[in-house]
Amino acid sequence: MEAILDFFSSEIAIRALLASSMVGVMCGILGTFLVLRNMSLIGDALSHAILPGVYFAFVFVGAYSTVAFFIGSSIAGLIAAISMSWIQQNVPTKNDAAIGIIFTAMFSIGVIGISELQDQHVHLDLKDFLFGNVLGISNEDLWLALGVMIYTIISVIIFYRYLFISTFQNTIAKTMGIPTNYLHYFLMLLLSFVVVASLRAVGVILVVAMLITPAATALLLSNKLKVVIYLSALMGLIAAVGGMLAAVVLNLPPGPAICVVSASMYFLVVLFSKKNGIIFKMIRESQESTRIEQEDIIKYLFKNEGGTNSAVAEFVGLSEGRVKSLVNSLKAKKMLSVNDKRIQLTGEGKEQALHLIRAHRLWETYQVEELGVDKSRIHPDAERMEHHLSKEDLTRIDKHLGFPENDPHGSPIPPRKE
Repeated sequence: MEAILDFFSSEIAIRALLASSMVGVMCGILGTFLVLRNMSLIGDALSHAILPGVYFAFVFVGAYSTVAFFIGSSIAGLIAAISMSWIQQNVPTKNDAAIGIIFTAMFSIGVIGISELQDQHVHLDLKDFLFGNVLGISNEDLWLALGVMIYTIISVIIFYRYLFISTFQNTIAKTMGIPTNYLHYFLMLLLSFVVVASLRAVGVILVVAMLITPAATALLLSNKLKVVIYLSALMGLIAAVGGMLAAVVLNLPPGPAICVVSASMYFLVVLFSKKNGIIFKMIRESQESTRIEQEDIIKYLFKNEGGTNSAVAEFVGLSEGRVKSLVNSLKAKKMLSVNDKRIQLTGEGKEQALHLIRAHRLWETYQVEELGVDKSRIHPDAERMEHHLSKEDLTRIDKHLGFPENDPHGSPIPPRKE
């Protein structure tokens, strides 16, 4: 804690924290649209393709200038975007191949140019542009980042409706008269601005992580665009602050530390997100499997007017230990009772069994009458579907079929319980 307080008491550290925070926010906001529009690779390409702009801006001005770098990089980004689109539209080359060709060519030109300047003992460190140097942030860089962040936020607010429609329904957007091509190039221009503003903080290589990872994380947490945008900006901000703290405590390079924190949040959400997380998904699948096993036991006991653990285990294909555990759980739910090792359904258990049988036989009838499936092949699918049809589903199917009394095999369909 003392090291953190000492570090952030300096002006350099405050500038670094402010710059990285603004980078996290604007990358998170813009990255949402890049990920949703399947433009992540283009984001990667443009982040590399701006490097020639840095080189030519330095040659033209003859000195280190944030404004010159911004203008040169933005022009380079637009040239790259237009070149990629032209190849995709006019040359029989795959889209991803066109992107790869342009960004590697322009990136190589930038590396060659900056390397030559370094050979001439010009103070222009290629490593700072590739991986960032957040501790070297100047006031001019801060103002640039602030301006680009505000411009990005305002642009998204003004064009939100058009971005929303063209992102999810591009064809409909065209029929509505929305200039989707211009919107695409505007996003490319905005992306160039954001990449240039992020250059000093995380570099052209690591900025891709800040454009993609917070947005990908937010999309695991929500499917509402506005919520995703807010969450993505928040994830970017947390990654920036967390990365800076980790860099101070663990003596790590700040840019990579920010990206590692961002990736760590993504994997935490992948594991623990209640909606899409692997852990909760495994829990839900386990609970669903247990429910189906319990319902199979209920149906067996109903058809056989009771049974023993061993008989149930043999029928449902489970071990006696597993059956005993499931029976105890059903007993706790008052679905069955156990007397002298004989298992009997209670009233609630019988009601559940009738629901399962009704679902099974109605679905068999639906398959034959509506789907034209031969009745000799309808049983396996009905065995599966009986566990997933709600009372409301059965009411709609029953009404659609004209309230049949028997299934295709002639067995009576239990009536709906009022």
